[in-house]
Amino acid sequence: MTIELNEGEIYVGAIIGPDGNGNHIILLPGDNDDADWKTQMEWAKSIGGDLPDRVELALLYKRHPEQFKKDAYWSNEEHASASDYAWYQYFFNGYQYCSSKDIMLRARAVRRLVI
Repeated sequence: MTIELNEGEIYVGAIIGPDGNGNHIILLPGDNDDADWKTQMEWAKSIGGDLPDRVELALLYKRHPEQFKKDAYWSNEEHASASDYAWYQYFFNGYQYCSSKDIMLRARAVRRLVI
């Protein structure tokens, strides 16, 4: 399978989930300034993508940290037991945390191709 990248996109890698299903992950160009989680989710959708999930953020931190400011970036994952909280990752130390969706954090978007 040949993966075609649009201008400015970066191939990140493939992730296979515990269920055996997987995706190729492609980082979209552009970085969105600080905004709350809902605004960042809408921004990612408006450019044809989605915010990365926590596994994808960890892979991005490992393979392409130079593509991020040394700041915190939202994931698309809500906290399992607190729907007003979501996960994010710091790109200066690699740690992941969850916080209120109202705090202002940066965002990058990805697109996924089913394997």
